[in-house]
Amino acid sequence: MIFFNLFFFLERTRKPEEAGNMSSPAQERSCGVQRLSAVLLLLSLSGCSSMDVLVANYINALNGTTVKIPCTFTSCYKMVIAKFSMNWTYQESLNDTEEMFMTYYKKKGMVPLRSDRFGERVMFAGNLDKNDLSITLSDVQVEDVGIYNCYVRNPPDRIQGHGVIQLNVVTELPPPRDSTIAVAIGASVGGALALLILSMVVVKCLRRHQKQELISEEKMEEEGKLEAEGVAEEGTKRAPPS
Repeated sequence: MIFFNLFFFLERTRKPEEAGNMSSPAQERSCGVQRLSAVLLLLSLSGCSSMDVLVANYINALNGTTVKIPCTFTSCYKMVIAKFSMNWTYQESLNDTEEMFMTYYKKKGMVPLRSDRFGERVMFAGNLDKNDLSITLSDVQVEDVGIYNCYVRNPPDRIQGHGVIQLNVVTELPPPRDSTIAVAIGASVGGALALLILSMVVVKCLRRHQKQELISEEKMEEEGKLEAEGVAEEGTKRAPPS
């Protein structure tokens, strides 16, 4: 509906020009400004935002294994090889300098750079056609702990995308949890809760039954009193006058 209204508005602004020689230069400038405003509004409402880089903020890796460090991006524009650029960098902490270990070349694609830290342990594991820039790091070492930065630039997007991943390395996996204890505790709690509910229902039923019996006794006493009063009144009426 918004786009239809804008199209209708643009058509209306064209009519003074199509009318012929009657429009003045001032009117033509006014129509041009109106069309430009409508086009800018249309672009702002098109739902297209700036580039977004999607990463996992924290990754835990087991020492000696291979870990995947994902990085994908979304953009308003299709990737153009001649303009696209990206870099992977590493830093031990936020205060340290960044070391580039992978970059994008127009003719070669994603290429790992020579690095004393990683050697040949870093490989590209993404898919450029799907905006996937993920990498894998093999034979993870404790020294690999740090911050991994994924930088993306996809003109005509003006803003450079930046994803930050904190990699932690553990020497052993945490022991598996024993679910037997949890199941036993859960069953005990459930059974106790069921008994409590059953007890409450029984007590409520007994109280209701006692209340009904009390009402019945009171009703019977009331009826007995009324009956006795009726008999006494009838006997008074039948008694001979003295």
